[in-house]
Amino acid sequence: MKKMIFPSLLAALLLIGNSAAIAQEARDPEAATGTAQTGQQIIGNKQMVATANPYASKAGFEILQAGGSAIDAAIAVQMVLTMVEPQSSGIGGGSFMLHWQQDGQQLTTWDGRETAPMAATSELFIKPNGDPMSWWLALAGGRSVGVPGVLRMLEQAHKKHGKLPWERLFQPAIRVAENGFIVSDRLNQLLVKRFNPAMGRYDAAWDYFFPNGQAITPGTVLKNPPLANTFKRIALLGADAFYRGDIAVDIVKTVHDAKDNPGVLTESDLANYQAKERPAVCGYYRSYKVCGMGMPSSGGATVLQTLKLLERFPLDKTQPLDPQAVHLISQASKLAFADRNRYMADSDFVSVPVEGLLDDDYINHRSRLIQTTQDMGKAKAGRPAGASMDKMTGKTPSQPSTSHFSIVDADGNSVSMTTSIEMAFGSTLMVRGFLLNNQLTDFSFLAEKNGLRVANRVQPGKRPRSSMSPMMVFDKDGQLMMVIGSPGGSRIIGYVLKTIIGVIDWNLDIQQAINLPHFINRNGGTDLEAGTVAEQLKPTLERLGHKVKIRDLNSGLHGIIIKNNRLHGGADMRREGMVLAE
Repeated sequence: MKKMIFPSLLAALLLIGNSAAIAQEARDPEAATGTAQTGQQIIGNKQMVATANPYASKAGFEILQAGGSAIDAAIAVQMVLTMVEPQSSGIGGGSFMLHWQQDGQQLTTWDGRETAPMAATSELFIKPNGDPMSWWLALAGGRSVGVPGVLRMLEQAHKKHGKLPWERLFQPAIRVAENGFIVSDRLNQLLVKRFNPAMGRYDAAWDYFFPNGQAITPGTVLKNPPLANTFKRIALLGADAFYRGDIAVDIVKTVHDAKDNPGVLTESDLANYQAKERPAVCGYYRSYKVCGMGMPSSGGATVLQTLKLLERFPLDKTQPLDPQAVHLISQASKLAFADRNRYMADSDFVSVPVEGLLDDDYINHRSRLIQTTQDMGKAKAGRPAGASMDKMTGKTPSQPSTSHFSIVDADGNSVSMTTSIEMAFGSTLMVRGFLLNNQLTDFSFLAEKNGLRVANRVQPGKRPRSSMSPMMVFDKDGQLMMVIGSPGGSRIIGYVLKTIIGVIDWNLDIQQAINLPHFINRNGGTDLEAGTVAEQLKPTLERLGHKVKIRDLNSGLHGIIIKNNRLHGGADMRREGMVLAE
């Protein structure tokens, strides 16, 4: 297989967000003392943590060094991310997680996705005149808040796979919340540029992030005593302290009292929330078994379907960023996204033909639609076996403010977890130091289109479709080889796809595959990552009929490869990622 020679150059070109993280670590005694990402993969022999923030990486690594499991470390990481990366994830949101148990060779997937309140109806985002609300108006306030799921999911996983006491896992986050963390350039810029235009509508978040009316500045030590107290209570009493009692009362009151856009969440919705173990979606790409999350995440099935659509093409004979390879990947992505948008939703409410979508005969038929010399235009959904044709495609404008981390512990157990509050800073509602999600805007606002039901419509108790794609790849002997995932809204699917292809077909190491410039197609135009050599593909792709846009593509890929009994870690330098290993 050919190996491109310029990923090292790309690593230098893409030292963007990471430089701030490295500088932060150098001047902050609470930050990690291990090795930060500098464009080269990190190699370890025993255990490894790769997250989007140095504080979170240190917390997870601290737990591993104390003898904790991958699940234990994941809990510590998530709690710290709630504090230091509040724009992306937290206990007010939801998550999907893959867990590999080395002893017993068992893969489990955990669904901690938010649910719609039982009082939610298909009219949730419909104005009195019958028109759908503007997404920008719907996102902030109580209407968009789903029942948070991440804490219940982590607690259930800990009961099965935890080694250290639940209370111990909150100590790093309590310490950071009490002592403070150094505000990064990235967090400051998200506030200054009003990435969430609704910031300021509600006082609690405004007062925290804009003291004296100005965005918190880089280098400021930001503390959060209310969050520290929330963590202490959950650490002592378990997740029930969040889903029942005073915290739940405050969540519901905040949702109901949200001016201009109140919601319908109740204490009963919180008390009755259930995280779920679900079967993984798995299939083969070349000689590798690729596994991801099942519904209501569309990520696993869409990544896998795209890979299978590409299997007949010899991508391993191409160079990374070869225009022909980028063209083929974009065409397969169009076909997979057409099917995703029509058929995929919460499988507890909608029949999703996953087996039909991945069936070899169906894949072969769909793959023949790919032309090597011409863009296919907008792809139409196919008709896989088991598909109900009374479903219509619905528009769902998911946003990229999410986080992903990958962990391997000393026993070989592993976690791939993607976690989100949806829009940057979520609904902008803040309760006891944490932000509430706006995940209900991941539903289609319209329940019907052309007289047909939309699969991803709002229904009471339903989980909105997600694009989160925590993935694991296994070698021909069935051994775990790769742990990967990313934030990025519906572009997550393309980010993860590119990275898997980079490792399997182009023989890149994990850091090179993460550094590789992005090229994304979601059944429309082809996006090329601004400021990278991918821009040079524009003329060639346009000659093939692509509608090309050059744009910022801010992924947050964090991955680990297990090879020759060693761990190879990579962190996305487009954010503040860090890998720690021993």
